[in-house]
Order: sequence, then C-alpha cells, then structure tokens
Amino acid sequence: MEAIEKKYVTDEDNNIIAVQMDIKTFRKIERLLEDHVLAKLIEENEEKDILDLKEAREYYDKLTKE
Repeated sequence: MEAIEKKYVTDEDNNIIAVQMDIKTFRKIERLLEDHVLAKLIEENEEKDILDLKEAREYYDKLTKE
C-alpha cells in the first residue's frame, strides 16, 4: 500500500484541524470510497429488487423523462 503524502493544518494551539493532500490522491480516495459503498449496496440488494433487461430499460426511461 502506498503512503499518502499529506500536510497537517493546525490552529494557534497546535491542534490538528485539517489535512491537505494533492488532488490526485484525494480523487483516488474518493473513487475507492464510492466503489466500496456501491459494492456494499449491491451486496445488500434483495432478490426482489433485481430487474430483467426490459424492466431495467423501462425504469431507466422513466428516470430520464423526470
């Protein structure tokens, strides 16, 4: 695993209040978190929520018109 290069932002009392990192690293972390959450949602999906291709297309068509 790669080390994340970061800088800490502190207040007047030297308490850490924020972290800075380069945008490339931030976007990679963001993408990994989104993928993780999506995978969890897929795992939790119930069988009754699964659509066949025709049902999925009809559902998608409704979404694009709203």
